[in-house]
Amino acid sequence: MAKKGNRVQVILECTEQKETNVPGTSRYITTKNRKNTPARIERKKYNPNLKRVTLHKEIK
Repeated sequence: MAKKGNRVQVILECTEQKETNVPGTSRYITTKNRKNTPARIERKKYNPNLKRVTLHKEIK
């Protein structure tokens, strides 16, 4: 029987792109350890549509 594990895949979506009316969305897929970080994560990642580094938050 396979172990369930604590690592889950999460999707990070740009928060600044929603405020501007630039078409498209910037999303990244990453993994996190559910046991160590139960809260939603925030990372600064590159947004190719805005051509700069922006804040990306975890979405459900």
